[in-house]
Amino acid sequence: MSKTTVDRAKKNLPERLSQVRGIRSQRQFARDLGVFQQNVNRYESGTTPHTDFLIQLALKENVSIDWLLLGKGRMRRGR
Repeated sequence: MSKTTVDRAKKNLPERLSQVRGIRSQRQFARDLGVFQQNVNRYESGTTPHTDFLIQLALKENVSIDWLLLGKGRMRRGR
């Protein structure tokens, strides 16, 4: 995978995080995930999220990691 492809995927991550959050405030979203609101704000502003946050998000919100990181497939994981 080229650096350009990686950069493009990282650029779109904040938008996908915001999409998962939906209409909830960053504060409420952070509470729902058990993280600090400041982290949600940083991640939606373009800072690369920590792995622990991404795993927590995927599990609690039933979000596909492929969709979250790469924009591939469906947002929600099928069961």
